[in-house]
Amino acid sequence: MQEFKAQTMKKSAPGTKGGLNAEIQARIGHQLRAMYDDVVRQGVPDRFAELIKKLDDPQQAAEAANAANASDSTATEGRD
Repeated sequence: MQEFKAQTMKKSAPGTKGGLNAEIQARIGHQLRAMYDDVVRQGVPDRFAELIKKLDDPQQAAEAANAANASDSTATEGRD
């Protein structure tokens, strides 16, 4: 880690305080894309797609909110 930091400091543009140069930023970007490509390829789970569809439809969103409120009030009634 210290070697990475030293390398970054050496290659920084004169007058900058520890900023990452373009090469380091590109390496980080490449590694992040490699790590998260798999997540992106998985797509949206069916249950999330259904939820999004319900939220996009105002009628269904209102019904879902009412159902959630009803279940919340039922769950909290026995706590008092």
